[in-house]
Amino acid sequence: MATETKHPDHREGAEAATGNGRRPDASMSLLTDVVATSLDPGYRAAHASGAAPRARGLLLVTLLIAGVLIGLAVVQNSAQQPQAAKERAALIKQVQDQQQAQAELRRNLAGVQAEVDALQVEAIGKDSSTNAMLGMLGATSGAVAVTGPGIVITTDDSTRLSGSQAQVLDQDLRQLVNGLWSAGAEAIAINGHRLSSRTAIRGAGSAITVDYTSLTRPYIVEAIGDPNTLPAQWARSSGATWWDYLKQNYGMRYEVASRAALNLPADPGLGVQKAGPQR
Repeated sequence: MATETKHPDHREGAEAATGNGRRPDASMSLLTDVVATSLDPGYRAAHASGAAPRARGLLLVTLLIAGVLIGLAVVQNSAQQPQAAKERAALIKQVQDQQQAQAELRRNLAGVQAEVDALQVEAIGKDSSTNAMLGMLGATSGAVAVTGPGIVITTDDSTRLSGSQAQVLDQDLRQLVNGLWSAGAEAIAINGHRLSSRTAIRGAGSAITVDYTSLTRPYIVEAIGDPNTLPAQWARSSGATWWDYLKQNYGMRYEVASRAALNLPADPGLGVQKAGPQR
């Protein structure tokens, strides 16, 4: 009787592969689950209950409210701009009116000072020594107009830079003036405003004031002094060093020129109210 020849390798291998009767593709079950359930169960439940449309509706409402708020802000800002422009124009007009009033007062003061000088000459008469002494004191203090040789220094903002670094500041003009005094200047004026021991050079926002009068660019500084020594002494002064640095590093305008004759006005605000000569 013939016996059936078995192939143990084939049988045992099949049993091993099926894991004692399991399906041959059992190892692919994880991949099958991933493909079959690609959506999160929670999302499926939310979608089935209608939560997703409600979320989208809430998002649309939120965006609509944000758009309305932005629109209101833009409208309000646009409405405020004309009012701000009117207020700014009114302030500028007030400043200009005050400047004009101040200039008129200075002209009146100069006229009164001329009358005082005339009365003074009439009272003193022909006393040449007294007249000479009064003239010297007036020239030294800035109470009278003076003329003589000297130098003119022209300064201005930088054209190379922008912002505060490009602007001439009040301290820059103070450095320049102090350098001229130390170099031997006998009388100094900035843009026609005579300087004295009581003159204040200050910054007012972006403007520079001399005795509370705003200056306009460029800044022209005139100094009367010995034409043989003043230019050289100025070149060695701390003021010249300061302005050489500003010109080289910031591009500030800085020009020096000699003049055979300069005419500087008197300081109209030099009068005193409390001080007087000793008796």
